[in-house]
Order: sequence, then C-alpha cells, then structure tokens
Amino acid sequence: MATNQVTADMVKKLRDQTGAGMMECKNALVESNGDFEEATTILRKRGLASVAKKAGRTTSEGLIGSRLSADHSTGILVEVNCESDFVARTDDFRQLVEDVLTEIDKAGDAANPEWLKNPNAGVLKLLAVKIAKLGENMAVPRFVRYSGRGYIGQYIHAVGGKLGVQVEFSGITPAIRERDDLRALVKEIAMHIAAASPTPQYVSRDAVPADVLEREKAIYRAQQEGSGKPAHVIDKIVDGKLGSYYQQFVLLEQPSIRDPKQSVREVITAANKALGASVGITRFARLKVGELTV
Repeated sequence: MATNQVTADMVKKLRDQTGAGMMECKNALVESNGDFEEATTILRKRGLASVAKKAGRTTSEGLIGSRLSADHSTGILVEVNCESDFVARTDDFRQLVEDVLTEIDKAGDAANPEWLKNPNAGVLKLLAVKIAKLGENMAVPRFVRYSGRGYIGQYIHAVGGKLGVQVEFSGITPAIRERDDLRALVKEIAMHIAAASPTPQYVSRDAVPADVLEREKAIYRAQQEGSGKPAHVIDKIVDGKLGSYYQQFVLLEQPSIRDPKQSVREVITAANKALGASVGITRFARLKVGELTV
C-alpha cells in the first residue's frame, strides 16, 4: 500500500490498539498493505526488538500494585519497575500495573516466578507494548499472591505508592469479620510491618530457621572469646543476645510502632480479648520499589 493511501483514521486506530508511535503505525500499515493484524505483528516484533535494546537499563523506580478480593480470601501485591519517577506517575504506567495484576489474577495458582519469566505468558507481552510506547525499560521482578488459607489485609503507603504490605490472618470467623475493631487490628499490623525498622523477617520464633539461630549463637559466643567468663555465664549472655535478635527480626516480638511498651504479640492478645477470638498471623510480605534492582 502506498503511503498516501494510509489514512489518519487508520493510523489512529492502530495506535489506539498498540500504543506505538504515529510514524511507526503508519510505516507498519504501509508494509502490511493495510492489514491491521499483520501491522500489529510488525509493531510487536519491533517493540520486542526495542525491549532488547533497553533491557540493560536500570529500573529502580515504579509502583507497588495491589488487588484484594471482596471476601479477603485472595490478595496480590506486585512490584512493577521503570526507569524514572516521571513515567511511574503516568496513566499509561498505572494501567500497566492494573493489567499485570489482572494477568496474575487470571493465572491463579499457576502464577509463580517461572511463569512470570515465561515469554508466552501475558506479563512479558504487556511489558513489551509499554516499553515500545513509553521508551523506558520496565520489569516485574516479583509478586506475592495469597489465596484460600485465611483472611488477607493490605496496606499501600499513600506517599508515592512505592511500599506495600500484605498480611494473612487465621482465626477470623464470620462473627467478627465485619467488626471495626478487627479492621483496626488488621490495619495496625500491616502498618507496623511497613514502618518497622529493621523490617521483620519471621512471624514467630518458631519460624526462624535452625541454621540462622546457630549462626547467631556462634557469633555471640565468638564475641565472648578470651573474656574469661564461665561457660554458664556465656550461655546467659548468648540467650540475652538471642532475645534481642528476636525483638528485631521476629514480628510478634517487635515493639509495637503504636505503643513501644507493647510487643506486637501483646497487641494481638489484647485485640483477641476484645473480639472474643483467637486471631493469629500466618504469613506476611513487604514489597518496596527498588529493593530488587533490575
């Protein structure tokens, strides 16, 4: 098809479908003799080529996207990265985040790290189109999906949308699901995880791997070498330092952000007394943009 036979309406239609630039759309229509499907394929091929050119560029900006089912049984957090904060604030990029969440939601239990890297899965195809349109490298380095094992709460930090938390709770019965004091507890725990420093790594003491404990104990014992202190005194020192480790890295042992005189465990115990329930935390995730630079 000759260049003068490609109308502005045809170019606009292809641009709306693909997000590619006007000249790229016009050239693809000329090359495909006005066949929109073929033109789309041409643009996708060129978009994928542009992805390869941009693949080495650092993606340390972006957003944390979240999706929560109405019954709180399924929740998704995803980190979507780009190169600049300017692009992260565009409507196009925000739509990309929503589209990625939809792909994860549709995949369900099949969504895992290997699926995320599959070129035939939808996420990489979505990225290719946006990279071609916005001109920056983009990536989805990680996501968290919880489903079917408890009640899920989420918190996205309002400033910039670059920090998100997802927490799964056990023991939430139909009788307490709609209570305001339960919502307050869920929000408080999620906000605590977002704000706590250092960031909690384990729910409870039992969740700390044995090799991690042995490594910590070995460090504490090495610190006492040459002190001349009796073995039983060193054992007490090691236990004390281990207690401090738990307070730093175990969620239930951490001092509450709201009231440092209380541990998170004590906050939950007090809430359970008011609720007449046995609510517990089974797992949690905290995603912050740029922690995993791609």
